Amino acid sequence: MGVFTSDRIRRGLASPNLFLREANRMYHRRLYSRPYNTNGVDLFGADWDNLLILDACRYDMFPVQSSLPGQLESRRSRGSSTWEFLKANFAGKELHDTVYVTANPQFYRHSDWLETSFHAVDHVWKTDGWDEDHRTVLPETMTEHARSAAERYPNKRLFVHYIQPHYPFIVEGNQPFDDDQAFLKPDTPGSWAQLMTGDLDAAPEEIWRAYRANLDRTLPHVARLLDCLDGKSVVTADHGNMIGERASPIPIREWGHPHGIYTDELVEVPWLVVDGDRRRIEAAPPVEMGTETDDDVVARRLEDLGYR
Repeated sequence: MGVFTSDRIRRGLASPNLFLREANRMYHRRLYSRPYNTNGVDLFGADWDNLLILDACRYDMFPVQSSLPGQLESRRSRGSSTWEFLKANFAGKELHDTVYVTANPQFYRHSDWLETSFHAVDHVWKTDGWDEDHRTVLPETMTEHARSAAERYPNKRLFVHYIQPHYPFIVEGNQPFDDDQAFLKPDTPGSWAQLMTGDLDAAPEEIWRAYRANLDRTLPHVARLLDCLDGKSVVTADHGNMIGERASPIPIREWGHPHGIYTDELVEVPWLVVDGDRRRIEAAPPVEMGTETDDDVVARRLEDLGYR
């Protein structure tokens, strides 16, 4: 941890904003004494048959845009980034009653040290699920894979990890963004880190518009999946996102979803409960997890999704 922290501090010294971000991280993580947000919900200790993750969906945007049925509450996530969320909820667990269907390569990227065992995992991003035009996994593709998993594994908990409203922003038809807004273009990988350092400029209102449109694009496919699932379903998020709001305790403008910073924008997430007739859940030994994927492919997928 000491070397890792020193490396981050050295990077921070090269940029005032990154240095101040690290100071905020030290505050939120109590001088690195806690590995994640220990005030967050334990996902696998919660009561559900189907858990649907909307990656990077803030709580405050969800009730404004969603018309999904159910009882909406809020929860605190254990992480402000996907890998921190995975570490806090997945690490070292035997989850042989659960099938994980994911559009995010982060679980695959960190699987060696996570040491998590599911009954089955569908890495939708690996081959046919990846949309080269939009550089992401489309929500309709995720819904089809999740429906297939529900049919194939009727006695398992279903954990479905959509990538939206996470970057990149899906653009249909004519490009609505200004030519200078490179961050928003589907064929130009953007980086929240570059906004943080000032190496890239984008108008917050344009990002908000695209971010909300990504959620609007996804919700109908989530509704379609909920309609065909038996059992108790929960729609939530792994973390939120900051779009130029002031962080705390040092009020710098923050972008993206850096790990270890637990502002409301980053860790307050929706928790929509959709009741249904419960099904019998049974654990069973893991099935074949599929073939290995080339590290270069994983790196390209992560870069396309805005990870550095």
